[in-house]
Amino acid sequence: MEELLSAEDPEPSDRSPAGPLYVPVRPGPRGCAARLFRTPLGDRTAVGFTSERRLAATLGAGQAWIRLAEPALRALAAPLGAATVTVDPLFTAPPPGMSGPAPAVLEAALAAPAQRVG
Repeated sequence: MEELLSAEDPEPSDRSPAGPLYVPVRPGPRGCAARLFRTPLGDRTAVGFTSERRLAATLGAGQAWIRLAEPALRALAAPLGAATVTVDPLFTAPPPGMSGPAPAVLEAALAAPAQRVG
């Protein structure tokens, strides 16, 4: 297959793996399950972070995680309708009825170690 490159296309059409990612998980009756999120347009996406610090800054210090390679995360999320993987998202909206974290809480999340499941 020929790789398509264009002066108007800033990225090659072939995706390169992001490497091992810190993937947020939630506990379930049969172990952990990767958390799926929504893009601003409402599409489902899997999310991975390149560091524990970035995960904690976005989702909080208490967020459980596992390490997965980017291709493994794609393979896990695709059957669930998440065709994309978002790496290091900078913003997440709080659930309805909750306010966002205060700046002191965000600073504490950056300083505290993340929780690892596994």
